[in-house]
Amino acid sequence: MTGPLHLRGPAVPPTTADERLLDDDRAGAPWVHTDPWRVMRIQAEFIEGFGALAELGPAVALFGSARLGAGTPEYALAEEIAAGIARAGGAVITGGGPGIMEAGNRGAAGAEGVSVGLGIELPFEAGLNDWVHLGMSFRYFFVRKTMFVKYSQGFVVLPGGFGTLDELFEALTLVQTRKVTQFPIVLVGRDYWGGLVDWLTDTVLAHGTISEADTRLFTVVDTAEEALAALAPCLDPLPDGPEGA
Repeated sequence: MTGPLHLRGPAVPPTTADERLLDDDRAGAPWVHTDPWRVMRIQAEFIEGFGALAELGPAVALFGSARLGAGTPEYALAEEIAAGIARAGGAVITGGGPGIMEAGNRGAAGAEGVSVGLGIELPFEAGLNDWVHLGMSFRYFFVRKTMFVKYSQGFVVLPGGFGTLDELFEALTLVQTRKVTQFPIVLVGRDYWGGLVDWLTDTVLAHGTISEADTRLFTVVDTAEEALAALAPCLDPLPDGPEGA
């Protein structure tokens, strides 16, 4: 998948658009000739994303591992949470891929809610899952991240790997630095997240590199009911339109 194109097999390029953009090629500085044109492509992705999502309304972003598929407890829990969000009138936004993302889209679609998938160009993920109603495919991670933050009023974070941690800490950083209005950040699974929370408290806070208030920027829950209760304030209709977080 590359932008609006969906590629498989030998048609998949060996590098991603992000990799090519960030590559430090010192052989003649070809970026002088290529990067200005990339700016136009980046601009186009922003415009397409803003246009597609501007009227979405209250929404919650749901993150988690692509490796935890149907049949796992995490998949079932993600589907249940997403269905609850949809029944409360919120759209569900995921990365559009398999695993927990698919569960989120499936739960929203099954509850007759709005199911959004924001895909990304990756060599090992092809296309959006079958439960996405409104889908977009991005070349650049930073454009995609902007869409998640701008159009979501809450984040639900289920067990996941580096990508999930990246989204989590990006949200925490933006809220901590007041680059965005504070919104609910809900970590689902005390057993999974407990070690991270202990490290933040016992090591990071103890060293004075975050404040006590920073440890209250997120809520840790175990059940769908707890997650939906934590999200309840952000699912009320927004008075001035869907500007998001």
